[in-house]
Amino acid sequence: MTTAALALGDDALVLSHRLGEWAGNAPVLEEEVALANIALDLLGQARVLLSMEGDEDELAYLREERAFRNVQLVEQPCADFAQAMARQLYFSTYQELLYGQLAQGDGAFAPLAAKAVKEVAYHRDHAEHWTLRLGDGTAESHTRMQRALDELWRFTGELFQPLEGLVVDWESLREAWTASVASVVERATLTLPTGPQRGGWAAGAGRQGLHTEPFGRMLAEMQHLHRSHPGATW
Repeated sequence: MTTAALALGDDALVLSHRLGEWAGNAPVLEEEVALANIALDLLGQARVLLSMEGDEDELAYLREERAFRNVQLVEQPCADFAQAMARQLYFSTYQELLYGQLAQGDGAFAPLAAKAVKEVAYHRDHAEHWTLRLGDGTAESHTRMQRALDELWRFTGELFQPLEGLVVDWESLREAWTASVASVVERATLTLPTGPQRGGWAAGAGRQGLHTEPFGRMLAEMQHLHRSHPGATW
């Protein structure tokens, strides 16, 4: 089975890189700063988690695509800002609830979770703000936000697959997540998708090392400098 440290570390690492892609592309300067700060928070989490498995640099820059265990949700490119916010709402709500449970225990993940839960509460609040703003904004922003929620919904079921090393009530986590996301979506005058989260057409193989097509291109970009200059230091 995939270890929890590797899976959660890969989630944070990959989403950090995806958010970093918004530098120079966000709709306003303030949003570039906000997304960069969220990306740095996630990168810090990734460093701690991957260090629990081995050398963080080797794990980040020298593994092949099939060796990564992140959920497919975080690797989606999301060129549309509404898509980026939908992805963030789905993932940050999950992270906040998961780390909230882990912080209450005394296992190996408790110290990280106690610190990270405060960070991801801000991440979730930021995504919630934009979901409300776009959903209850113009006709165009409403349409784009609804489309983003619909398109990314099928990737959310994988978030709740049990991970080795985590004592978590996954079904209650799913229920709490659904209730939280549904509340935001309703207040944004949007509709929570009802398509398959698990089974059917739902995605869910990232934890097994099977990724969507855009991930390979992203990984090549992320690893290019390290692989081009092995052993280089600054």
